[in-house]
Amino acid sequence: MTITEKILAIHAGKKKVFPGEFIDAGVDLALGNDITAPLAIKEFEKLGINRVFNPKRIVLIPDHFVPAKDLKSAQQARLLKNFAKNYNIKFYYELGRAGVEHAFLPEQGLVKPGDLIIGADSHTCTYGALGAFATGVGSTDLAGVFATGRIWLKVPESIKFIYYGRMGRWVSGKDLILYTISKTGVDGASYCAMEFTGEVISGLEISERLTMCNMAIEAGAKNGIIAPDRITEKYLSGIKCQVPGFSRAVKYLKSDKDAKYKNIIEIDVSKIKPFVACPSLPSKGKPASELKNVKIDQVFIGSCTNGRIEDLRIAAKLLKGHRVKSGVRLIVIPGTQRVYLQALKEGLLEIFITAGGTVCTPSCGPCLGGHCGVLGPDEICIATSNRNFTGRMGDLKSKVYLASPAVAISSAIKGRITSPEEIS
Repeated sequence: MTITEKILAIHAGKKKVFPGEFIDAGVDLALGNDITAPLAIKEFEKLGINRVFNPKRIVLIPDHFVPAKDLKSAQQARLLKNFAKNYNIKFYYELGRAGVEHAFLPEQGLVKPGDLIIGADSHTCTYGALGAFATGVGSTDLAGVFATGRIWLKVPESIKFIYYGRMGRWVSGKDLILYTISKTGVDGASYCAMEFTGEVISGLEISERLTMCNMAIEAGAKNGIIAPDRITEKYLSGIKCQVPGFSRAVKYLKSDKDAKYKNIIEIDVSKIKPFVACPSLPSKGKPASELKNVKIDQVFIGSCTNGRIEDLRIAAKLLKGHRVKSGVRLIVIPGTQRVYLQALKEGLLEIFITAGGTVCTPSCGPCLGGHCGVLGPDEICIATSNRNFTGRMGDLKSKVYLASPAVAISSAIKGRITSPEEIS
């Protein structure tokens, strides 16, 4: 079996599962945010039961519209708070204590290799970077999990991506996944597991693996996954869960040598340059060097894709000694409170601010066009987030380009889409 099939078999109580098979599986962790969880809560309360399946296996994080941008967003967040209180849910995180859900859970030790994690947010697939099966579901599915701790799933086929060769200086995990999606298309991995392997993946730090698995959904995948290894073990050894009594067995699984795949795709990374996804699909990718004539109005560095400390360090390193181009807005949003504090201690925030940028409190921010940087008509933004659909960040006539922190900050300096090779 593949690693995805092994995890699903364990959680379904089966010795073996097959692609296309429907299973009833136990859930290790269920996640909801201030947009999706209120719907799940309303459906749950219709069931008329007075308990959740396990108050230590549910995570509620208001992160999309916080600090509350209006009355409705305040009411949404309040629903989460009340539900957590009423059902004694341990993992409810108020503003100022968490950040973007998919950046926060791994750093808190809430994700374990071999887990089955569902979340009412499509980018739940991020956690596959730690060797877990993680996928997004609808709010009504989340309500069912709140009640039963189980989920009905179809076992996906797996596509194996093998990355080999030597990465260029400014090429990162973000460039790899943008390039990959440009080859597969936005539905090329529809309801499949994207299994990222090869010598290049083995050398990537967890931050870049998280970025790659985060965007598996942009290729239509059910999940993205990377088999845990020594780098995973080292990462996890430095993390301790902050809630007493939260523990479960860690399952270091990997695919069998004779596992069957729908397809095997090999990618030579030495041919990949700093890459950009053009409007209005993540699959419309081009090297940054081919987009020099695209002038920008806004740069956004953050989101669950690239709001980690490693991302801010890269951006600050390139920005140091430069200024943000006049007429360009630079918005930096650390992924979590821990990242925010670390960036403050390292002087990164000072670099962003003295260069003419602004730093906001950890949240999803403008990623979904909801808060802290919505685009106006005809404005162009280059962002480290994961989606660039029409109207994604604001007005229907605005445009969003997706890129790595290195490309994004270089573009902020020049006022146009720029490869970092032009800056250093």
